[in-house]
Amino acid sequence: MTNILSNKIDFTVLFTVKDANPNGDPLNGNRPRQDFNGFGEVSDVAIKRKIRNRLQDLEQSIFVQSQDNTRDHFNNLRDRAEGNEELKSVKNDRKAFAIIANKSWFDVRAFGQVFAFKGTGKDSGVSVGIRGPVSVQSAKTLEAININSMQITKSVNSEPGDKKGSDTMGMKHKVDFGVYKFSGSINPQLAEKTGFTAEDALLIKKSLETLFDNDASSARPEGSMEVRAVYWWEHNSKLGQYSSAQVHRALKVSLTGNQDEPFEVTKDELLENLNEFVYEV
Repeated sequence: MTNILSNKIDFTVLFTVKDANPNGDPLNGNRPRQDFNGFGEVSDVAIKRKIRNRLQDLEQSIFVQSQDNTRDHFNNLRDRAEGNEELKSVKNDRKAFAIIANKSWFDVRAFGQVFAFKGTGKDSGVSVGIRGPVSVQSAKTLEAININSMQITKSVNSEPGDKKGSDTMGMKHKVDFGVYKFSGSINPQLAEKTGFTAEDALLIKKSLETLFDNDASSARPEGSMEVRAVYWWEHNSKLGQYSSAQVHRALKVSLTGNQDEPFEVTKDELLENLNEFVYEV
């Protein structure tokens, strides 16, 4: 990894949800997440999970793998870390440990990771924190969403008897339609520390463009969630011409009321001074 990222990058993603539950809230009956004003939300953790899955589709080595998408024989993070022979030899050298972990797993050098595992003997554990250059905000809708709920039968009788158990009935919730927006940034100073390259940044961009590929489920049927646009801005230096807040705020998005072309975008002049890439559906 020699082509270390040298220019600050900001990005914004717009996606639509139709008749799907993009991110259920386990503390609220798995209803789609909303803020106190009724705007829909998708957590940054859920977005990074999808990015990791897309990176796995692109044949990248991922440390934090989901249980239903494991690509190796390890079923937890500790076993995956201890299964790395290079890490075993430097467990007491935090700097060397971080270098090897960054080299071994894409998501570690991108998002960072805390390695905190107990050892079997006194002072034999490991505690290494890595701060990654890629930050992602939570997604939020442009207006309050309407949630449609229905009662469903979750299963049929699996044991002899006259009645189904009470746990066979449940609720299913979905967002009728919503336009979600989230933004993020890539910090070159932190990229230097983790070895995150310009090529890695392009893989992040590709993952954003294909965020919902191979992501279908009963809560998110195929085609119910779609990336409509990715705006990717490259600054001319490590620090960048503008703050990330200025860049993200310079993209103005308004709703049209038409689900086929659900939004219109206008841009402040400062974005003309950045190297811009736009992916639109």
